[in-house]
Amino acid sequence: MNFRLLIVSLFLLPFAMLAQEKKSKGDNYFYGYQYKQAIQEYIKEQGKHRLTNSQLLNLADSYFKIGEFEKASELYMDVNKNDTIISVHRFNKLLQTLTKSSNRDRVQAFLRSKSPLLSQELLENAEFNYSLLDSANDLDEISISNLAVNTPLTDFSPAFYKEALLFSSSRPLKSKAIYEPSGESYLEIFEGAIAIDGDVKTATAFGKIPVSKFHKSTPYYAEEINRFFYILSNTEDGEMAFDDNGKNALAMGMLYDNGQFRFLLKDLSTSFYYPYYDSTSGRLYFAANFEDSYGGTDLYYVITNNGQIMSAPINLGPRINSPGNEIAPYIFNGSLYFSSDVFYGLGGMDVYKSNIIGSNAYSIPVNIGKGLNSEADDFGFIIRGSEKDGFEGYFASNRQGGKGKDDIYHYTLNKSPGLKTFAIKGKVVNPTTNSGIDRVQLRLIGKEGDILKSINTDIEGNYTMEIPWEPQITIEATKDRYSTFSDTYNEEGMEAAQKSAFIMELVLLDDLIAEEEGKTVIDIGKFFFDKNQSIVNAQVALELDKAVNAVKRFPELRLRIETHTDSRGGSESNKRLSQNRSDAIKTYLLKNGVSASNIIESIGYGEEKIKNNCTNGNYCLDFLHKQNERTLIEVVN
Repeated sequence: MNFRLLIVSLFLLPFAMLAQEKKSKGDNYFYGYQYKQAIQEYIKEQGKHRLTNSQLLNLADSYFKIGEFEKASELYMDVNKNDTIISVHRFNKLLQTLTKSSNRDRVQAFLRSKSPLLSQELLENAEFNYSLLDSANDLDEISISNLAVNTPLTDFSPAFYKEALLFSSSRPLKSKAIYEPSGESYLEIFEGAIAIDGDVKTATAFGKIPVSKFHKSTPYYAEEINRFFYILSNTEDGEMAFDDNGKNALAMGMLYDNGQFRFLLKDLSTSFYYPYYDSTSGRLYFAANFEDSYGGTDLYYVITNNGQIMSAPINLGPRINSPGNEIAPYIFNGSLYFSSDVFYGLGGMDVYKSNIIGSNAYSIPVNIGKGLNSEADDFGFIIRGSEKDGFEGYFASNRQGGKGKDDIYHYTLNKSPGLKTFAIKGKVVNPTTNSGIDRVQLRLIGKEGDILKSINTDIEGNYTMEIPWEPQITIEATKDRYSTFSDTYNEEGMEAAQKSAFIMELVLLDDLIAEEEGKTVIDIGKFFFDKNQSIVNAQVALELDKAVNAVKRFPELRLRIETHTDSRGGSESNKRLSQNRSDAIKTYLLKNGVSASNIIESIGYGEEKIKNNCTNGNYCLDFLHKQNERTLIEVVN
């Protein structure tokens, strides 16, 4: 029983019940997992009458199962042209067959033709991973060995348990009957000691979990809370329990350290498996085939309190889940590892790595590369270790050269697996209104000034960007009539930028300027120098800082400073005073970061441009004289 058959056999109706509902021999063979016989019968039936679209898809699936991808591709394409019956899961199979039987250009052309119907995340994920495959994304210096404990049957889902390894197997036990769809024993959880070299030589049935004559599988031991999580067949009074459609699904349970068992997730129509408990967040991750999935099986989590479920299942979303099957979540060093048979992989199931951004966002899942991944199914990846001492772990695969249908492999690595990427997600906002800004151009620029990525924010100012890791990155955000955000980060700063939402502020020029006396000026408040003085006092500095801020945000601004006095005092002395004040303002701006190239002139007019009737010889109240004492910082460009 290979892994694909395991997924199907765990999720579909028992064969005996299915066979009673089928209308042809081809259907019976197909739902009995006898794909070669199904093909022969469907071809015979095709000679007598036209097959239904459902049967054509069954025939395509049968070709897919036995590796005749070109024939499968033709059938998927034919049904896709003529009918809307094809599901997103079969759409993934269609793309898989195109990948295996055609060149990648044809696959990408087909994707572009369907892009309006596909999620942006799926298209981005595919483009990113195709570029990695083109650049020979191999795992360097990886050592892989087949465990001695593997059998000719099915051995998979490794899990660390203290100094031992837990895993699932269909090896025969007296307590287990034969599971008809696979022809092997119902799955059981086994335990074996880990040797110094990582090998597991012998194993026995794991005795801490209650006995069941049906499936027990995909264990996970949460050391922090001393709990076991695993899946098991739904039963009632010791026998298989079925839903109204005759389906037996898999429930998820938890075992306390005192031996008490509790069901956590149980639905007669839904299968749960591959639990993973994250002690940092208190989340319990798992795979399931809910109706809201993006394809086949998706990854979900529930919020828990020491393992007790406190929320409804939450789908990890289209950045992680695809039209294919996603299984086996595992979190290590801030990254989510999982397996998927999405079409842009190397073969069947591949292991992917996604960085966790904040609490609910994920970077583009990256195929961790050839070496660990192969053209076969590679799944159930677990890892431990450090950059200092190296990494080791286990995974399952049905690759060529194994002992059985699925084998468990041990691996060692000198560095963390998977391409390291730089991924940021956040929003570009106007700090004046605190609202998002749409259509801002964002660019990630490399150390040598090359543009690595360029996108625009959405209508609410949101964005997500990801590129392969660089030693230095400049993040730039620009939009016409807005200030520019541009900042350069070294590797330490890049690590920090990824840990939470990265917010960039762009100020609208219109919020910093005003119209005054027929001129466009920096919008500053009214201020006054001390009487007969040209020294920049605290009140003046507070307003001039607004001009400094405007130039910092808009370095291309060119300013003209003009200062005016009232008519009190001699006209010559007023002119000198106003010029001294203009020069003092210029000096303050220069000392606080404004470039000399930003200031084209500083001029004092004295009492030459009185705004009201308070000219020489006319009596005016003080507040009217004050209207004439003013400074304008004109924006001349």
